[in-house]
Amino acid sequence: MLVSHESPISMLEDSRYYNDYDYALVHLFETQPEYYSFFKQSLLQGREVLLDNSIFELGHSFNPTKFAEYVEELRPTYYIVPDVLEDSQKTISSFHKFKLQYPDLPGLTIGVVQGKTYDELVKCYEYMSAHADYIAISFDYSWYKTISHYKTIERPHTVMDVDDKAKYDSLHKQDDHRKNLELLADGRRKFINMLIEDGIWNHNKPHHLLGNSLPQEMKHYRDIKSIRSVDTSNPVVAGIKGIRYIKDYGMTQKPSTMLADLIEHEVTEDEKFDINYNVQQYKQLCK
Repeated sequence: MLVSHESPISMLEDSRYYNDYDYALVHLFETQPEYYSFFKQSLLQGREVLLDNSIFELGHSFNPTKFAEYVEELRPTYYIVPDVLEDSQKTISSFHKFKLQYPDLPGLTIGVVQGKTYDELVKCYEYMSAHADYIAISFDYSWYKTISHYKTIERPHTVMDVDDKAKYDSLHKQDDHRKNLELLADGRRKFINMLIEDGIWNHNKPHHLLGNSLPQEMKHYRDIKSIRSVDTSNPVVAGIKGIRYIKDYGMTQKPSTMLADLIEHEVTEDEKFDINYNVQQYKQLCK
């Protein structure tokens, strides 16, 4: 599984060493010319670049016309076609309309599965399976919480140093936050398993996992070869906030800060140390 962690501008050059491909948020092109230049240079170096429509950051997809212009200008390896949060039919219509209006854009299309029920999600999945080059599945559908069960997490069966133990015990108290993260992580795992068990999952089409609530979720997908990639700023934002992953386990909270809000943050050496540690732990969970 290929992994990419969105990073502040001050760490973009370093990110090429820990990212398997480069993940761009299109709305930042409007205000951060240095950010755009980085991805242009990545493509010149032969690296893969995925262009996101920034729906998670904006609450809605970036303007489709401007998005198409950036796709034409940047020429990314892949791009996420504008979608509509949790609306299956509008997402299908948006994909269809965008492809009709811009049939010759460079790069491979990624269609995002959206919906509020299993049937709606399946309908959208089947459409994207037939029309998109890649299928993307998000980490935070509200429907996940209806099929998941919250279980009290026991302390991981691993030797923890004093700092790790103290952090774990402190984070463990934040039950509501942890419960929400667990429901989302468990929900996506169950959704994917349901698609496979119902014979809907397209094993011949590459899949992308959008975001991540808890890193330990990723270990469940190691044997699903059609899940080709994932993006998450989790290890980076956690490192900036002074949170280190628990070795061989993951974490029990996710910082609420979005990476886009830290895009101009000047990363310190101590933060870099924690980020690099988290990144390596994340890779272990994936691979």
